[in-house]
Formats: sequence, structure tokens, C-alpha cells
Amino acid sequence: MSSDTFTTAIFLITAVIAAGVLISAIFPVVYQMSGTFSSASHEADQRLRTDFKIVLGVANSSQYARVWMKNTGSEPIPLADIQKSDVICGDAGNFGRLSLDSSSGQMSANTWRYALSNLNNNNYWDSGETLEIDALASTIGTTEGSPVYFQFILPDGTWRSDQFTVGATP
Repeated sequence: MSSDTFTTAIFLITAVIAAGVLISAIFPVVYQMSGTFSSASHEADQRLRTDFKIVLGVANSSQYARVWMKNTGSEPIPLADIQKSDVICGDAGNFGRLSLDSSSGQMSANTWRYALSNLNNNNYWDSGETLEIDALASTIGTTEGSPVYFQFILPDGTWRSDQFTVGATP
């Protein structure tokens, strides 16, 4: 009888130790996965809140394009993010990345500028506000009716693109 009790006690102790080893091996993996899932869901939430729409794009035969975009998301976008954004513009099939032109003089080739209809002057592109992009791209066609491709990409990867044609005036 005492040998049965002793054997049962050893099995019970072994089971408790095995459960402890299993928990200590699995818990860090579960904890790390929960952090990854939490980070991914936060990033997806930010992308859902950050949204904008290209309202209108026009271009003229001087290789100049103007595009208006509206912030339709619930999250304000800092002006610093706009300045770090990528603008791609040019003929459909022959376009390139433009550089931000922060000067106040005449624009040089393959550059872009922005103006914000900032309703409350808070250095953010708030929901409902309009952002105007002026682009001077050497790859925009000079004949009326030529297709122009435009793409705006925020640093978080949110992007919108549009295609329009060269007209008489922007």
C-alpha cells in the first residue's frame, strides 16, 4: 500500500514539474506573439484612420501639374509627414519621383510643392482640409490630351494615384 502511495506521489510530482517546464517554454512564445498581434492591429488601425482622396488633377503643356487632395480620414496628418511624402508624376508609362522644393522662388524641374488650406493653423492636415500639390515634371507630355500619371505616398505607406490628361491651363 505504501509503495502505491509513493509511486502515485512520484508521478504527481513529475506531472507538476513537466507542466511547469511546458508553461515556462510556451509562455514567452505566447507573450511575444501577443505583442506582434497588438503591434499589427495598431498599425492597421492607423492605416484605417489615415485616408485621403485625390479630388482633381490638371496639367498643362508647360509640364506643370496641380492636384488637389482631401483628407477623408479621422486622423490628422502632420505637415512633417507631408514633407517626407513621395510624389511620382509624369507621362503614363514614363514617370519619376519628384523632390520637394521648399524654396519660394520659381520651381525647378522634377520638383513639387504643397499648400494646405489649413482652417485652424495647427501644422496638421486635418480631416476635411484640402492639400494642393504643384508638380513640375520634365516627363509630362507637352501636347494636349497626353496622359499624366500622379501618385502621392505618405511615409506610413498610404497612397493614392490618379491619371488625367494635359489641358490648356491648370
